[in-house]
Amino acid sequence: MKEIKAICQLDYEPKRLALKLSNSGEKHVLSGHPWLFSDRIEKINKEGNPGDIAIVFSKKTNQVIGVGLFDPSSPIRVKLLHHQSGTAIDSNFFKEKIEAAYAKRLPLLETKTNSYRLIYGEGDGFPGLIADVYDSVLVIKLYSEIWLPYFETIASLLIDTSQCETAVLRFSRNILNSKQVSVEDGTVIYGALKDDVVLFEEHGIAFSANVIKGHKTGYFLDHRENRRRVGLLSKDRTVLDVFSYAGGFSVHALANGATEVTSLDISAQALEVAKSNAKLNTHSGIHKTIVGDAFQALNNLIKKRKTFDVVVIDPPSFAKQQSEVALAKKKYAQLAELGAKLVAKNGTLVLASCSSRVTARSFFDINLQTLRKQGRPFEVLDTTYHDIDHPVTFQEGAYLKCGYYQFSH
Repeated sequence: MKEIKAICQLDYEPKRLALKLSNSGEKHVLSGHPWLFSDRIEKINKEGNPGDIAIVFSKKTNQVIGVGLFDPSSPIRVKLLHHQSGTAIDSNFFKEKIEAAYAKRLPLLETKTNSYRLIYGEGDGFPGLIADVYDSVLVIKLYSEIWLPYFETIASLLIDTSQCETAVLRFSRNILNSKQVSVEDGTVIYGALKDDVVLFEEHGIAFSANVIKGHKTGYFLDHRENRRRVGLLSKDRTVLDVFSYAGGFSVHALANGATEVTSLDISAQALEVAKSNAKLNTHSGIHKTIVGDAFQALNNLIKKRKTFDVVVIDPPSFAKQQSEVALAKKKYAQLAELGAKLVAKNGTLVLASCSSRVTARSFFDINLQTLRKQGRPFEVLDTTYHDIDHPVTFQEGAYLKCGYYQFSH
């Protein structure tokens, strides 16, 4: 086991809790869902701390139907790690899950790619924990205190499996306020970090990630396959990359022979990163940037009668909560309409969403309905979802969807 820097001084030892559920709660657990909400728990034998082992019993048969970790501060009171029976939550349990997750990523690592999500939360059996690899640097992000009692064991196993030389710990906002944590966000917990900015490869294209201060773990790995596909569409073409952030789509387009790429984002700082990422790769195309609100900037381009052979629109989530879904759908329709007006003759429009509360069916229906109103013949080239390092095991875990629309004139 690797020696990991201690990140907390817990004032308790994890204990075992026994839970019985309502009928709906029991049905929920038996379906394999990883979340158990507090209002579905009818009885618990004692008060619990974050990370206590919650053993869930059937109301009808009194048999164990699941084991998880208790989270007293969250409405999702138990994050299930195991279903159908009892099991020991120990280093062997975590080792098997991490090795299984790594095995799923092996095909990706044969594609000139050394950046991947090793652990995708619930999708790999670790609710509230993310682990990304950038070349030889592992970045672990914690979203819940439930992992604190087991962190050193899990971090050591992740380093062993990934063979990374350095590990960095990142925290979500709620963990930053935890009284149990004794280190800062961005702490190097294993090895040494030569530079906050780490270079890595994605399908042979060079990128960088600031693993200490960058958003999430430093970069968005989930659109990797869509970025590759956009690159293949871009040779000898002009490209508009809307909500470009660090220039993922832009860089793939330039590296694959686009004649001109325009990166549009509200953050001037993000666009500087996009320009730097583009310079990491050999290309002859022109790289332009526009700083501004996407909706306003797109309308300005339309007024100027600008068009592009490929238009990519990949906004941040518009629906963080259920009350925002209706407005999110309106925004997706607006973007589809604006995008269609900017696509040149025989051009391609790529529309993406990362709002989990807007289903894939709803998103693609919005796109089709909006594009049909534009009076331009088009066909759906493809609809895509998560790459293999973002496995989906339950409905709420499915957030990424992307549509490719080809106009015939």
